[in-house]
Amino acid sequence: MDPPASASATESEEVDRQWWKEATAYEIYPRSFYDSTGNGVGDLPGIYEKLDYLDDLGVDLLWLTPVYDSPLADFGYDIRDYRSILPEYGTMDDWERVRDGLHDRDIRLVMDLVVNHTSDEHTWFQQSRREVDPYTDYYIWREGESGDPPNNWESLFGGSAWTYDEVRGEYYLHLFDEKQPDLDWRNPAVREDVYEMMRWWLDRDVDGFRMDVVNLLSKTEGFPDGDAGSVVTGSEHFINGPRMHEYLREMDERVLSNYDDIVTVGEMPGVSVDGAREYVSDGPLDMVFHFEHMRLDAGEGDAWDFRDWELSDLKETFTRWQTGLAEDGWNALYLNNHDQPRMVSRFGDEEYRVTSAKLLGTLLHTLRGTPFVYQGEEIGMTNVPFESAGQFADVETLRYVERMLERDDVEGFADISEAVRYGSRDNARTPMQWSDEPNGGFTTGEPWLAVNPNYPEVNVEDARADPNSVWHYYRRLADLREEHDVLVYGRYDLVAPEHPQIYSYLRSLGDERALVVLNFFGDEPRFDLPESIEYGEADLLLANYDVERPAPPDAFDLRPYEARVYRLD
Repeated sequence: MDPPASASATESEEVDRQWWKEATAYEIYPRSFYDSTGNGVGDLPGIYEKLDYLDDLGVDLLWLTPVYDSPLADFGYDIRDYRSILPEYGTMDDWERVRDGLHDRDIRLVMDLVVNHTSDEHTWFQQSRREVDPYTDYYIWREGESGDPPNNWESLFGGSAWTYDEVRGEYYLHLFDEKQPDLDWRNPAVREDVYEMMRWWLDRDVDGFRMDVVNLLSKTEGFPDGDAGSVVTGSEHFINGPRMHEYLREMDERVLSNYDDIVTVGEMPGVSVDGAREYVSDGPLDMVFHFEHMRLDAGEGDAWDFRDWELSDLKETFTRWQTGLAEDGWNALYLNNHDQPRMVSRFGDEEYRVTSAKLLGTLLHTLRGTPFVYQGEEIGMTNVPFESAGQFADVETLRYVERMLERDDVEGFADISEAVRYGSRDNARTPMQWSDEPNGGFTTGEPWLAVNPNYPEVNVEDARADPNSVWHYYRRLADLREEHDVLVYGRYDLVAPEHPQIYSYLRSLGDERALVVLNFFGDEPRFDLPESIEYGEADLLLANYDVERPAPPDAFDLRPYEARVYRLD
């Protein structure tokens, strides 16, 4: 076996301790978490009822996706009023109860900051389309005749990124849905209004922000045509644009640096390791959500063209990010969220649902970085067997289905069903499965999106009653990170990089070392510890199978989707 591939620089035993590095984070998509009223929509009082659940799971940090007032074209990521709560979700008093309840349990609260765009129903846009000062230039407007967009840029949801507005008689830019017009960050008044809104929330004791598509704020001056050969035409002109660092430095100076002990996580599609390092080393961001591992199953066509992913690519990608941010930066670790399919169906195996869910959870909790758990991940929720186009609610999915059904070579939904079932964001947005009661115990009414039909077998109540469930395994993973600094701050070294079925790595901090061995397939490969790794004694810290002979870990056969974590002296 090959010797380990290691980080380029040796890490000191002195570690830069930060609460957010040691935290286990959890993401809630409020609409699908828990409905307290029976109207079929999750809400803030429902979240409040489940705070003890989060505490029992070992959550330290909660990322709450948008609960702001919104017409819900993109289910909250089209904000109509940044300082109001959507009535369907509750009131500001309800939000304050959730915040206080979290803080009483020593759980921090991070809010979603969505400032690349607003809703077209936001008062800023309504005034801007009528050219009412000072809002005339709050958005990106360009002259042009209806039917002749200013350039060839595409929306990330498909179709042109420009929509003609009859009121103003000009085109406006929207990198997402047409009801999500992009703010013009070149305008200092726009930036100051955003900063004032951020201060408003920070003064209400939020503990930081997850910043939605934050590296899309700056666009190339002149708005030139984009490369038609790219996956999204024009993306080279609006991803990591020329003034991005300027805007974030200003945001830090004007807002973030004035608040102690907060955390910032930037969602950055298209960012590289080197680019991320620039944002998080001396920049205002603490962590970055990148998408490289989310593109491992991407084909050569559009965003809905998928292929089988390779373990070698997964190992290479994670290793590059682990070593690339080893000295200057920190990883935000995830395998699913509200925008991605369920990780068991994507990176695991539904036939080995429990075992592969535990394996993937082991990966997330033992790499160097902060693990972000998405609601339902802790019970091994899976993708949904959607049967028709009418079952989807996600705007991105519906736009894709609409475009494809207009093509001559697509006769019906059956022709695209495999890609849609695999990649739709609705896979992650079906309601949380709390019990085997109707609708998974999510609501007593009609759910806004149908519950996954496997809820009688996959639900929180059953998982908590079973000591061998995914839920209890996740609880042990959270404890493991609290008990062993090496799993938080330790150096990362890839072990046996050429093995086709096993992903293994060594974490080292001073005299403490941890060996992680993961079998990503349904076969039973043999693991051989390289001779270059010496140790005296070994203790098995965690495994997703019963292990009769837990030590030494020199060589052993792994069962399907087996995961083991050893401590080496």
